[in-house]
Amino acid sequence: METLRLKKAGKRYIHHDLNRSFKEESFIKINPLNCERTRARELVNLYGEAGENPCQIALDFHTTTASMGSCIVVYGRRDADLALASLIQNQLGLPVYLHESDQKQTGFLVESWPCGLVVEIGPIGQGLLNSRIISQTKLILETLMEQIHEVKNLNLFFPNKLIIHRHIKSIDFPRDEEGNIDGYVHPLRQSKDWQELKKNDELFCKLNGEIIRYEENETYIPVFINEAAYVEKNIAMSFTKRELWNFKKEWKQSLIDLIHQK
Repeated sequence: METLRLKKAGKRYIHHDLNRSFKEESFIKINPLNCERTRARELVNLYGEAGENPCQIALDFHTTTASMGSCIVVYGRRDADLALASLIQNQLGLPVYLHESDQKQTGFLVESWPCGLVVEIGPIGQGLLNSRIISQTKLILETLMEQIHEVKNLNLFFPNKLIIHRHIKSIDFPRDEEGNIDGYVHPLRQSKDWQELKKNDELFCKLNGEIIRYEENETYIPVFINEAAYVEKNIAMSFTKRELWNFKKEWKQSLIDLIHQK
């Protein structure tokens, strides 16, 4: 019913971003008219660890308007999450974005389950259907289910390394004295997700023609550039640092134990 209501409204949500609604403290007292927080509590009550039909792994599929292609988002450094992300990166070569240390962005769905990954697929405009996006979604979902099945049968192959894009910070659009956006992503930065950003590279064009440049010495890699859903969150893009991590045997054991848990 709520899905039909959202489609009719032509919006991502009515009252509150569903993927920021999974905070335990917000479940204590919920306004019944807030459909997203009500739905978040329903999902946890149904499928959470202590729910009516408990499950151990949550797979949360999203589309993005940013030119990121397909990628995996991991929230925090839980061993089972990193193990599952390693399997998918090994199979499909998808980049893994490690989102952490951002107190302004919390309450994500996958954090309410013992193991969980977000899959971002794009670029595509909000509310649209596209055969390429549908095919990519199907492929990634099938691969995830196949790998989980292989873990269950102990017939699995983990890579030696995991390539991580670790979240550093997010930056806002340029704004005027009244807080209104008065600029846009520079054409040389638009659609350049996953590409290195170096000192003096162009970031934004202000409406008065001024160019805002990247002034830091550290080389970062931007993601979610000009993501439509993040404008309201004062995020023009997020900066990440690419790192190569050694695969740890405790990641593997954590995922195996979780899937074989009775």
